[in-house]
Amino acid sequence: MGARYFALISGILYIVIGLAGFVPGMVATPGTGGPEVILNEGYGYLLGTFPVNILHNIVHLAVGIWGLISYRSYIGARNYSRGLAIFYGVLAIMGLFPVLNTTFGLIPIFGSNVWLHALTAFIAAFFGFKTPSPSELRNYEREVVTGRTRDRY
Repeated sequence: MGARYFALISGILYIVIGLAGFVPGMVATPGTGGPEVILNEGYGYLLGTFPVNILHNIVHLAVGIWGLISYRSYIGARNYSRGLAIFYGVLAIMGLFPVLNTTFGLIPIFGSNVWLHALTAFIAAFFGFKTPSPSELRNYEREVVTGRTRDRY
């Protein structure tokens, strides 16, 4: 699987996760204790494990749409993977610090989100920074020579 298919699959997954965060039956009410989240709209635990709120769900939808758009070209998919690796790597580290684990009270990134963000960053880094296969190189050369990044290969 190459960077393009990673962008497609992760894009679809993030859209599904983002939409699931808006389904009341999939988000459990938070208990007492834990970090304080200022933006309580839609706040709860997706699948009873992952803390989310409305902004968190919107970020998931945006990342998913970005993935689907990036799937259209190898260069776009590679850049998406690299950006996702850096973005989710930073979020995983932020989730470890009590002062940052709610993104200044706006988005909960603590608890199970830390390991999920770290796993996402690791997988995205693999596809974004690995040496491209010969077919990916041919597609890249085709994009550079034609100046077109919207071809479907």
